[in-house]
Amino acid sequence: MQVLLPPGWPRPRGYANGVAARGRMVFVAGMIGWDADGVFHTDDLAGQVRQALQNIVEVLKEGGARPEHIVRMTWYVTDKREYVAAYPEIGKAFRELIGSFNAAMTAVQVAGLVEDRAKVEIEVTAVIPD
Repeated sequence: MQVLLPPGWPRPRGYANGVAARGRMVFVAGMIGWDADGVFHTDDLAGQVRQALQNIVEVLKEGGARPEHIVRMTWYVTDKREYVAAYPEIGKAFRELIGSFNAAMTAVQVAGLVEDRAKVEIEVTAVIPD
């Protein structure tokens, strides 16, 4: 995987501007903050992010991928202010479960998610190198 950073551009905080990769692609549908049984254990955004990231790691594993193979993430959050306020806790969970911040990422505030208790949904694309 190659992180794309044009000359003279500052390194973005918490994501990459772009990523180039070659290999087997693994696509993970939007994961939310419930467990494998569809049970929410918290209404705290950071707690739901942690669970969603754990879910992502499990799905990646099933596809033969690991967190370091993630090249793209799209985050849908229901409250931008709550998301920004939770940066420290989200960052800690991200570092523990995913590791590096080398994926190209987008975060979007949405009016709601299909599951009413969900505060975040995260989609992932991973590429397992040839």
